[in-house]
Amino acid sequence: MKDDAPLIVTVRFDDASFAHFQALRQRHFPPARNHIPAHLTLFHHLPGARIGWIAQELDRVARTTPVLAGRVTGLRHLGKGVAYDLDCPELERMRAALSGVFADVLTPQDSQRIRSHVTIQNKVAPPQARRLFDDLGAGFQPFAFQATGFLLWHYRGGPWDRAGQFLFDGPADGFGTA
Repeated sequence: MKDDAPLIVTVRFDDASFAHFQALRQRHFPPARNHIPAHLTLFHHLPGARIGWIAQELDRVARTTPVLAGRVTGLRHLGKGVAYDLDCPELERMRAALSGVFADVLTPQDSQRIRSHVTIQNKVAPPQARRLFDDLGAGFQPFAFQATGFLLWHYRGGPWDRAGQFLFDGPADGFGTA
């Protein structure tokens, strides 16, 4: 049976960073709406019918990409939530290169430049979001994270279903060089 469910591509974080983001998301995201793990989305809606090609391209890039170092640089107030802003120029360049590969199948949202972030709270009343933003901001210190691969997901209207994992395994001198 063919699976046409849209595909989502996210970043796989190092274990410590993921645990930190996930703990905050578990604590602050409304439980009735918290169906997915903490994540950085690279692509929101790729065609499920093209999973073979998409997985092949993610694997090709992952095999030639080293683990990427990034920084959590601040907080972003979302109105009804809070996110961490992330800075990882190499990840943004890699995402732009993949956008070129996937250009013919990108939605308008996925055609835009990425604004890297991890949402830890959303869909709450604005005063509640403001309190969390202020609380986290009071003691915020930038910190490092690592991007260690891609995660591929099927979206079927609720929780995401894992469709693949592609670990970065390339040389330390760049991505996508093969």
